[in-house]
Amino acid sequence: MVRITPMASTLRPSLGSSFLSSSSSARLGVSLSSWNPTRPPSFAHLGSAVPQLHSFGLKTSKLLREGSSSSIVASGKAAQASTSSVEENVLEWVKKDNRRMLHVVYRVGDLDRTIKFYTECLGMKLLRKRDIPEERYTNAFLGYGPEDSHFVIELTYNYGVDKYDIGNGFGHFGIAVEDVAKTVDLIKAKGGKVTREPGPVKGGKSIIAFIEDPDGYKFELIERGPTPEPLCQVMLRVGDLDRAIEFYKKAFGMELLRTRDNPEYKYTIAMMGYGPEDTNPVMEFTYNYGVTEYDKGNAYAQIAIGTDDVYKTAEAIKLCGGRITREPGPLPGINTKITACLDPDGWKTVCHLAFEVTSTDFMLSISV
Repeated sequence: MVRITPMASTLRPSLGSSFLSSSSSARLGVSLSSWNPTRPPSFAHLGSAVPQLHSFGLKTSKLLREGSSSSIVASGKAAQASTSSVEENVLEWVKKDNRRMLHVVYRVGDLDRTIKFYTECLGMKLLRKRDIPEERYTNAFLGYGPEDSHFVIELTYNYGVDKYDIGNGFGHFGIAVEDVAKTVDLIKAKGGKVTREPGPVKGGKSIIAFIEDPDGYKFELIERGPTPEPLCQVMLRVGDLDRAIEFYKKAFGMELLRTRDNPEYKYTIAMMGYGPEDTNPVMEFTYNYGVTEYDKGNAYAQIAIGTDDVYKTAEAIKLCGGRITREPGPLPGINTKITACLDPDGWKTVCHLAFEVTSTDFMLSISV
């Protein structure tokens, strides 16, 4: 009688970290339940072939081993294909998502002083204001139209803090005005600080000027005809322009509107947004030759972007190299869902459902 001893170590494929974990198999929809490592192989179906198996045990073992390896490789390829498909679907969804820039948040040392400057010198309207004494801060929203249809400013005043460090990473905000020279004269009359007199931009024809608000935030005044979005730019400096462009295109679905290289002054800019510059707010990213890092200070906080789905948005951000700082989900006590992240340069963005932008409780809960 010939005795056959099952070669369990030969037949049992390895499913360690080099292949696929149980958690990742569940996420990718790959089932491992059909494989039972404790069940010995059955040779009943081999019948009279048993002696041949004994005679050619090494060769048979090799064939079984190769078959197991082929199965593992095939499963691995299937898992990779599944992952690629999921990633592609998420990034394609981003392009179709209903997105827009909602507001920009930053901190000021004297809220009433800043409100007075913005309304009297820049023509903004105070949209709403709310004090939260138990949290020791106050918020004010200003802009050129309602929050549900316009890009607006959210100012935060923290009790007892009268000064912040703007750093050198934040650049400026852009305001479109019909007459730059006239606006500059008004600002001077109100005691405002003009850091660049009205004139054409270097290498172009657009008339611009630069001013500073009472906290030192810079504003670029851009001469432009009537526009639905006078608050038109947020400029941030980045250490890798191509990386920033790819991140905001893929993670946030922004369009690259234009780039301009200025070798004479050793910088390059990229304009990105959800529509043309003359009718929509845009992000202006600036890369200064050879500078990869900036001091962001503690004054500028974040921008907010509306989305139809914070969960899919968070997935896209992760796929594109962003870091989630608040996992997607509802805020405590209310149903508003948000997610927050840092881009590859460390700039913060908060995303939430676009139709919930007028929720006062939501706005105030993420401002400080």
